[in-house]
Parts: sequence; structure tokens; C-alpha cells
Amino acid sequence: MDDVPANRRRGGDIRTLLSPATVGATSGFFGTLTLEPGEVVTEHWHPYSEEFLFCVNGRVALRLDGEPRELAARAGVLIPIGVRHRLENTSAETAFVVFQLGPLAPRPELGHVDTEPLPEPAR
Repeated sequence: MDDVPANRRRGGDIRTLLSPATVGATSGFFGTLTLEPGEVVTEHWHPYSEEFLFCVNGRVALRLDGEPRELAARAGVLIPIGVRHRLENTSAETAFVVFQLGPLAPRPELGHVDTEPLPEPAR
């Protein structure tokens, strides 16, 4: 995990560990998300992939197609293809989540559709 740089484009610390680029995967990819208190992963959706999230530590507030849901430690959720989703750490502790997406989009740039910009950092 420490060998993969963090992607912060949608918020949080996202690290794609196992993917076509890193291990030659052909069916999907796997990674981790670390969200500090108050951090978000902005709303987006996947036109080709379903996503599995498993919260290892902490808890995360989810919005799935606008409906609120909580993902507590040691719990998982399936996000079906086409469902808009947003994650936010509303707790006082760091949240650590693992994720898997599949199948792959035909091209990487088609894998995510962003519906919300990243919020400006608090000053």
C-alpha cells in the first residue's frame, strides 16, 4: 500500500493497489480509501462497474442516489452500476475502507462520471 501514490482527485486518500496498470488485472481493480474526519469522496457513478466497499475501521456516511446510509466498521455495501455515490467521514476518527470494482470500463477515462466538484479546503 505504501508503494502506491495517493490519488486525491475526488477527495480522501485513494490508492489503487491491484489493477490493469499494477498487476495486469483484466476483470476489475482493488484498492484502499483513508478518510480523515471531515474528508469526502465527491459524488460520482460508474457506468460499467459495480463497486464493493468494506469499512475496516471507523465509519462513513454514504449517499446512494441521494439516500443517506451509514457504513460502520466491519460492514460492507454493494453499489450497483449507475448508482451515484458519495462518502463522507462525519466521525472524529480516521476511516479505512477497502474497495473493489468490476467489470472494467472499456477505457480508464470512461470508468467514473463525476457529478460534484471537490470542496475547497477549510481555511
